Amino acid sequence: MTVNQVSVFIENRQGRLGEVLQVLKDNDVNILSISLADTTEYGLLRLIVNKPEHAKEVLLSAGFSSMLTEVLIIKVPHVAGALQNILAEIAKANVSIEYMYGLSVESNDASIVMKTNELEEAETVLENIHVDTMTSKEIESL
Repeated sequence: MTVNQVSVFIENRQGRLGEVLQVLKDNDVNILSISLADTTEYGLLRLIVNKPEHAKEVLLSAGFSSMLTEVLIIKVPHVAGALQNILAEIAKANVSIEYMYGLSVESNDASIVMKTNELEEAETVLENIHVDTMTSKEIESL
């Protein structure tokens, strides 16, 4: 099951990240996970939030370039090698991981946000090896 990630392009200048976060705060959007990659000129902010569609709209209204991207959130047991075993199965299906970052929720498992080049194929692999994914409803309830 995929969920929507909010991606925001921001200028790489002091205070700009704070401005994005203020818009989300002012609009009652809860950030569950955040990843920021930067270059010398801009940053790419990736967020898992409780209300992704609302977040995108309020950010666009505030002048921030934002979009929704489908990603998977996988639940990884706290066992040595668990993530590597999952990724090995995904690789066997010729699915490439484009990026990943962690998500912290109250759970006995770790959670990883994952973007692949073939989301449906990755979902099938995960189902076949009995790896749980988070749903949009679970994200909205956090």
